[in-house]
Amino acid sequence: MKKRVGVSFNATPRIILTAMTALVLLFAGLLAPTGPAAAQEAALLDVTCTPPSSAVSTYNPPLTNNPQKSSASASYQLGPCVSLSQPQVTSGTSVLTRPPRLRTCTDLLGASSGTFVVTWNTGQTSTVSANFNTTVVGAVLVVVATGTITSGLFQGDALVMNLTGPATDVLLCTLGLGTFESIYSALTLEITSV
Repeated sequence: MKKRVGVSFNATPRIILTAMTALVLLFAGLLAPTGPAAAQEAALLDVTCTPPSSAVSTYNPPLTNNPQKSSASASYQLGPCVSLSQPQVTSGTSVLTRPPRLRTCTDLLGASSGTFVVTWNTGQTSTVSANFNTTVVGAVLVVVATGTITSGLFQGDALVMNLTGPATDVLLCTLGLGTFESIYSALTLEITSV
């Protein structure tokens, strides 16, 4: 007859607590973000504006495939906006104007830059210097603006603004099958401290 050898484990509450704490710390370390994700998480999201935030871009006279002098403007309506650092900020407006110059439909796509001022519902302002990249994805015109708040409220913070709107008129215009006068786009905006 074989003798069974067994191990008796009489754990005290202190040993159990120490083991559980070690496991929690181990898993917390494994789940904690590292690298760029950690740096991004460490940055404070100062403002978020979501749809129905919008932009309306207008060209006067409307663009065609033939170069002609045309002025451009974009009117931004921001709100609702949420800010942890400035809770009184709930909305804003801005207008970006560009003087007349020779333009065609193809000028709608690609990269550009500009400076504009956001006037918040509090009366405070933020001056933004941004780079814009415009592409067509499927049937959607996508504009991504990245930049910096150069003065005013949130000075030194980074800005990312995404606009999406229908690309039908842009595509028809670039094919020589119409003109392009204006576009309405849904807008999201994030301002993050760096």
